[in-house]
Amino acid sequence: MAQLVLSDLSKRFGATQIIHSVSLDIEDGEFVVFVGPSGCGKSTLLRLIAGLEEASGGSIQIGARDVTHVDPAQRGVAMVFQSYALFPHMTVAQNMGFGMRVNGVPKAEARARIETAASVLQLTHLLDRKPAQLSGGQRQRVAIGRAIVRQPEVFLFDEPLSNLDAELRVQMRIELAGLHERLGATMVYVTHDQVEAMTLADKIVVLRAGRIEQAGAPLELYDDPDNLFVAGFIGSPRMNFFDATVVAPGLVRLAGPQALDVALPDLQLPEIGGEVVLGCRPEHFTLADDGLAIEVTAVEHLGTSSFAYANRSGAEPIAVEVRERRDLRSGDRLHLRFPAGRTLVFDKRTQQRIR
Repeated sequence: MAQLVLSDLSKRFGATQIIHSVSLDIEDGEFVVFVGPSGCGKSTLLRLIAGLEEASGGSIQIGARDVTHVDPAQRGVAMVFQSYALFPHMTVAQNMGFGMRVNGVPKAEARARIETAASVLQLTHLLDRKPAQLSGGQRQRVAIGRAIVRQPEVFLFDEPLSNLDAELRVQMRIELAGLHERLGATMVYVTHDQVEAMTLADKIVVLRAGRIEQAGAPLELYDDPDNLFVAGFIGSPRMNFFDATVVAPGLVRLAGPQALDVALPDLQLPEIGGEVVLGCRPEHFTLADDGLAIEVTAVEHLGTSSFAYANRSGAEPIAVEVRERRDLRSGDRLHLRFPAGRTLVFDKRTQQRIR
């Protein structure tokens, strides 16, 4: 396994720049997940690492080698795609060993690698079956096994679970986390699903428009986002945002008919009259007898807690996590307070966090 270093990496297609001077250090054995909305460049960045796209600028280093212009087959990477891409006429063992056979790996060594990978992936009893006889999760494990037998320095995953149903996705997330633990391998994983990112990653890299918005541990990004985009992208349901104006040192007033004042004494707020955005996660609101009044329009009961939603004009619905009100229903009224220690503030113009 090896460290992966991207330095000022960029990619252009004609006059259009897709990746903008991305620099990132991925440590040996780290599980890193690229997340972001469709079109943000995460798959292109993965393909640059794999050598399936040629970099327009910058460099890629794997271990001690600069592989920026090295042939994909010589980079020491193995890639697992969204599509299983298995040969239907071959058995599981033949699919896993195909690349080794093409590259002239001795049969005894190839068989040993296949058996080891099959044991790790719990495929030993399926080695003689063909893909049509396997479930979706088993086929994806075969595709991962095909990567393992190559003994790469870096594993690359391009949305490998997106073709699976919800139950299988959960199962495969657990299996991938266990696989990383057993192999201690350097893994780079692309997904648009921030739940996958939160549950799998040692480090999440949030991308937007070909640039890194923030990189860090999952809970670091959840608790301490740098800007509005990261705060809104990480978390489900997403963070609630409220426009507000600074009316006094340490005090802001919400926009809208209720004009609620929120005290934020520990923050360096802009000058009086400055426009800001308050962010509060659904679980951080405090229910009280006064505060921001909302009328519940929908409720999701999840067992241990419930999520109440309230519509508001011209903005996303407000989402509130409620644990002590199992009888909550549409039409009920709640009053919300913004706890100073849990309410985040962003500059409305720059969208950057005010700390």
